[in-house]
Amino acid sequence: MAGSVGSFSLLAIAGRQVSAAFDTFEIMFYRSGVGFLIVAALLAASGRLNEARPHRLGLHVLRNLIHFTGQNLWFYALAVIPLAQVFALEFTTPLWVLLMAPLVLGERLTGRGLLAGVIGFGGVLLVARPEFGNLDPGILAAALCAICFAITSMMTKRLTRTQPVTGILFWLNAFQLALATIAVGWDLEVPVPSAAQLPLFIIIGITGLAAHWCLTNALNVAPASVVMPMDFVRLPLIAVVGWALYGERLDMFVVLGAAMILGGNLLTLLRQGGPNDEDATERRVIR
Repeated sequence: MAGSVGSFSLLAIAGRQVSAAFDTFEIMFYRSGVGFLIVAALLAASGRLNEARPHRLGLHVLRNLIHFTGQNLWFYALAVIPLAQVFALEFTTPLWVLLMAPLVLGERLTGRGLLAGVIGFGGVLLVARPEFGNLDPGILAAALCAICFAITSMMTKRLTRTQPVTGILFWLNAFQLALATIAVGWDLEVPVPSAAQLPLFIIIGITGLAAHWCLTNALNVAPASVVMPMDFVRLPLIAVVGWALYGERLDMFVVLGAAMILGGNLLTLLRQGGPNDEDATERRVIR
């Protein structure tokens, strides 16, 4: 789990660093390119290319269109609002899954789940403190990316029933590389990173894969009620990083709101049965 926390944090820092010179489509182009090369090479080297055979290709296409949108919103938010706000709003993803699962997966919404959603939404209001007449586009982007990640999480749950995670990662990077290539190359001008920027893009590509590999493996060996609270270590860590590197003040409203979002998520995890609980091991979000 430490690998997941560290990888997500490095991904955010590297994304912030390159955002001054590259737009979100360009960042996604290089991130997906590095990710695709790594996944394809690992599958080929281990003789497991058969895992990349597509199952339910239409669901892959829809999932990756929504995920591509969410990932671009996430990178945009990283560039324009404090890192702690981005992470706090991103942590509402499990709550959105909880609220949308009855419609998408046919799961039952319990009174506890509804209460968790209300508490989490209260936390969002504290983190965002929106001025409804003048809503900050960065706040809106971070909130919308969480909804996109929630939808793709539920689609991922369906895909894991017929395809291994490595195959899902292969098509994730393949489709997003194709989408980013179209978005970046429509004017036939693809910016090339400088020697100083290239390591940052390599970090983005590697950490984007490593974070979810570590998280998935943590969920496979421990119950979600143990793993997911550890993931929230990312929030105080990134808040300190934002303060140290970018002079972002440690906002107590963000801390309190994040605590409410964490409380809402923990309330949903109380429903989990243990290490072998199917929902506990399938709460995976591949970003």
